[in-house]
Amino acid sequence: MPLYEHVFLARQDVSAQQVETLTEQMTGVITDNGGSVGKKEYWGLRPLSFRIKKNRKAHYQLIDIDAPPAAVAEMERQMSLNEDILRFMTIKVEEHTDQPSAILTRRDRDDRRGGRGDRPDRGDRGPRGDRGDRGGDSRPRRDDNDSSED
Repeated sequence: MPLYEHVFLARQDVSAQQVETLTEQMTGVITDNGGSVGKKEYWGLRPLSFRIKKNRKAHYQLIDIDAPPAAVAEMERQMSLNEDILRFMTIKVEEHTDQPSAILTRRDRDDRRGGRGDRPDRGDRGPRGDRGDRGGDSRPRRDDNDSSED
């Protein structure tokens, strides 16, 4: 059977428990149609690049699937009918990995790195508008004594 990676985005106002319930429903559709599900990764509530159906954030979920194409088509059909699911994408892959996805490994790396509060003191730069005698304006200055209109 072909191998797939499936990612779906759920609305921001549903809880993580409801996302887990949605995942179990879709897993049930796959297993009822002769497939199997590998790892499931919940990526959390993340900001979207643009609004989707008036949502600025979404719950992300990844599922590894080993199923016939008909089972995947049925799961996608049911997802398109569900109002809690904003978007989904299924990709056919050569093999599944046991390691965490790139999203989870990046989040772990960012957690180890520390927050922005660990930065050293950058000194006193003064107020933002204090940029010398011209007040931050980089255009050449024209004096009233300059008369180039002769």
